[in-house]
Amino acid sequence: MRGIPTVSITVARDVTERLKLPRAVFLPWPMGHHFGVPFHRDLQRRVLLEAFRTLETASESGTIRDLIIRWADVRREAKTLSAQGLKL
Repeated sequence: MRGIPTVSITVARDVTERLKLPRAVFLPWPMGHHFGVPFHRDLQRRVLLEAFRTLETASESGTIRDLIIRWADVRREAKTLSAQGLKL
């Protein structure tokens, strides 16, 4: 490996495939929500840890790792925590 190793976090798989990035983590979420909902630290940490894991384990250039966490589940969890009065 030469240079600075990178991994991208993407919500646009088609664009990522065309750009031929060295490594990426794909999340099937809306544009602008690469780390989920604001202040949801546990989820944001999970996304970052998966990106680091991809950086360590990707064996070839162009690797795109799918992180399947449904957006509906992310929103439901955020609403539940907010209703309980917990700051995410």
